[in-house]
Amino acid sequence: MTEYEKMHNGMIYDCLTEELGEVQKYSHRLCEQYNKLGVDDGDEKQKILHQLFPNDDFGGYRSMEIPIFIDNCKEIRIGKNFYSNIHFSFIAGNTVEIGHNVFIGPYCTLATGIHSLIAEERRISVDENGVAHDFEYGKPIIIGNDVWIASNVTVCGGVTIGDGSVIGAGSVVTRDIPAGVLAAGNPCKVIREITEKDSMYLKVKRD
Repeated sequence: MTEYEKMHNGMIYDCLTEELGEVQKYSHRLCEQYNKLGVDDGDEKQKILHQLFPNDDFGGYRSMEIPIFIDNCKEIRIGKNFYSNIHFSFIAGNTVEIGHNVFIGPYCTLATGIHSLIAEERRISVDENGVAHDFEYGKPIIIGNDVWIASNVTVCGGVTIGDGSVIGAGSVVTRDIPAGVLAAGNPCKVIREITEKDSMYLKVKRD
């Protein structure tokens, strides 16, 4: 089993191997190209997004504000009608699955990689051939349909966020969040269910 296969399967792997490095360089180059584009370069942005996410269904609407950082484009899947605000980051280590109609606010991070709590296990080592090694593991993130993740949220590996839920600004999500709830805080906790009384049309005047 290759180190990449170990990573994909949630096993301990060496994240400094050449195979992983090549995939990451490919993703990083595409992000660099994307982040250099201007506000009027919509067509070119879409071309690069199709390269970053070749296996996704691009039906409907997709927009990702600049800048973005996708650590490993092979390990993230995004559904239809997706929007992410500035500084959206995916830090690799395992997979991310994002459903349809998801909004992600500014400065949000999906972090699937996990380092050991034991210092000796966490250290980067260099073998007798001068090759560096860094061992870690990861857990997947699953974000359901119709989820809104507000600004400055970090979602950690191993978390599932249920359909229709909202994650409040500044949250650090370390545990699963069920469907249809408002959750917030550090660590993120369920505050209450979302109901019809939360309709913006009942709270905000219309012209």
